Amino acid sequence: MTDTSTSQPALEPVPEDWRRGLGIVAHPDDLEYGASSAVAKWTAAGKEVTYVLASRGEAGIGAWPPEKTGSIREAEEIESARLVGVESVQFLGYQDGMIEPGLHLRRDLARAIRRHQPEVVITISFDVAFPGGGLNQADHRAVGLAACDAARDAGNRWIFPELLDEGLEPWGGVRYIFIAAAEGAAHACDVGDALDRGIASLRAHHAYFDNLGFDFDPDGFLRESASRTGSRLGCQYAIEFRVLRV
Repeated sequence: MTDTSTSQPALEPVPEDWRRGLGIVAHPDDLEYGASSAVAKWTAAGKEVTYVLASRGEAGIGAWPPEKTGSIREAEEIESARLVGVESVQFLGYQDGMIEPGLHLRRDLARAIRRHQPEVVITISFDVAFPGGGLNQADHRAVGLAACDAARDAGNRWIFPELLDEGLEPWGGVRYIFIAAAEGAAHACDVGDALDRGIASLRAHHAYFDNLGFDFDPDGFLRESASRTGSRLGCQYAIEFRVLRV
């Protein structure tokens, strides 16, 4: 089926028959460019969502040294998460801009999945480019792909058996991976009134936006993007996701 108003394929509703979700990304603000609006809807409906961030985003403000930036961006992410109903935010302490794919990262993410036992993992694009052709960042690629691998690793007791020594039994209950800002998205979440909370969560990253060197309008950015996606889902505002079944 095609939405003739946009000449793009219509989108299907994202699966919502789940109770616990785990957002896994590289940096503060990664989830806030769209996914957090969906998180706001889900937490308001009684779902539990937790965030795990690989880094503190300490290399994200060019004018400030990492030792100043990290604590500020960490605090902004905790507040951003609170605004969309997320009470638990964990930072794994990887070095911003230097995150490498590999077994160590997969183990840490498998540990988080076993601990939080999500049915859904939420991440962002790990393709080389974002839709539209913009080059994706190395940390996004490393963490997003590792999150997908860890979703399966977490259910196999013979992969990272040392996690058993930590009292973490295998968790094979991840059913879906939702990937925001990805090519090939065929699903979307109707965010309705939750978009305002998503906008507030993006605005919470004051220090980052104040030091971009150009004006950025979180309200306009998210509202325009969500409106375009909503037209393909048949609603006012929506956030699109590529959905993988685990």
